[in-house]
Amino acid sequence: MTTTPEERSDSDLLLAHAAGEPQAFAELFRRHRDRLWAVALRTTGDREDAADALQEAMLSAHRAAARFRGESAVTTWLHRIVVNACVDRLRRRQAQKTVPLPGSDTDDYREPAAPATDHDTTMTVRQALQQLPYDQRVSLVLVDLEGHSVAEVAGMLGVAEGTIKSRCSRGRARLATLLGHLRNPDSSSSVPPGKSPSGGHL
Repeated sequence: MTTTPEERSDSDLLLAHAAGEPQAFAELFRRHRDRLWAVALRTTGDREDAADALQEAMLSAHRAAARFRGESAVTTWLHRIVVNACVDRLRRRQAQKTVPLPGSDTDDYREPAAPATDHDTTMTVRQALQQLPYDQRVSLVLVDLEGHSVAEVAGMLGVAEGTIKSRCSRGRARLATLLGHLRNPDSSSSVPPGKSPSGGHL
């Protein structure tokens, strides 16, 4: 009995795509699009960069499917390609400040909306993440927000597990400082004289 693309596993879809089946990769992307977009947006902190990085990553995955050897889950493989595309963009952005082109449209990729009551907190956390060095930010996004293991993230980024642990530890310490007011919302009303409520961080 013939199965539909929706009924097949990720690895079966990737194999079918490599064999020339037209709709297989589209189904694979549809299945993982939201999480991949969330990773791209959290990593780059910019909708245009995230959309461009995701598009570049999916083109790379589309072309490289035949080289997939099944040494990791397909979703891990896709995440690795997206993260690498994001890191490349962040490095280029550091080297040369880019200006968004007028009329650029990134609405093809939308991060799942947070509940309205959580919107302010989500924005504050996102802003804090952007203040971290990109190596710490990527590690935290993948380990703490996406739930990948340290070993998986080390494989994605091509570094030692100890490096990922160290980056996460430093990133968490920095976020604890930046987001301390979220744990104690009343602290802004009892700021010592001469101190700004925001602490100058955000």
